[in-house]
Amino acid sequence: MTVNDLMEQKNMTKYRLSKNSGIPYTTVNDICSGRAQLDKCSAETIYRLSKELGVSMEALLEPYFVKCGSFELFKSNVCHRLKELGDVDFIIETLEKDDIRKYYERKWYPESLYLLAMLDYVSRVNNVPLCTRYDDLRRCKLSETVFPASVLATAAVAKNEWVKNQSRHEAIPEFMRFNIVESEVRDVI
Repeated sequence: MTVNDLMEQKNMTKYRLSKNSGIPYTTVNDICSGRAQLDKCSAETIYRLSKELGVSMEALLEPYFVKCGSFELFKSNVCHRLKELGDVDFIIETLEKDDIRKYYERKWYPESLYLLAMLDYVSRVNNVPLCTRYDDLRRCKLSETVFPASVLATAAVAKNEWVKNQSRHEAIPEFMRFNIVESEVRDVI
C-alpha cells in the first residue's frame, strides 16, 4: 500500500503525519504527490513513516519494488493456471487471492482487466454467477486495444491491418469489453 492509501485508512492528514513522525511537511507532501520517490528517501524517513503508519518498512517500500513484467508472459501464466487448476478451482483461487483488485491498485490495468475478463469468461462458460465485487472495474476499458504479440507480428510482416480486424472479430467478448484481444485461452502448451 502507498503512503496515501495508509493515510486514508487511518483518516490521517499530511500535516498530522508530518507532526507525529517528525518529518518536514514539505517532504511528506512531496512523497504523497509523487515529486519525491519513497524508495529514494533516507532510511530514517522510511523508518519514521512506517512507524507512524503502523506498517513495516518493507511493506511501505513494497509498491516501489514490485515491478510489472511482460504482459505476454502474464497472459500465458494465467492460461496455464486455468489449465492446471480447472475452471471451478481457478474461479475460487482468483476470488480468494483478489489479485484483480491488487493489480488494479498497483495501476497494472492490463493485468487486472485480463484476469477479470478470464474470471468472467470462465464463470460464463460454467454458468457461475459473476462476482459483484468487481462491478466497478467492469466499467473500465483500456484506452488502446491490446493485441497478442503474434497478431502484431503477423500484421507487421503482412503489412496489412486485416489481421488485427479479424482478431478483434474472433475475440472472446469478456476480453473485448476491456479492449483486450484474446481468442484462445485453453489451447496452451
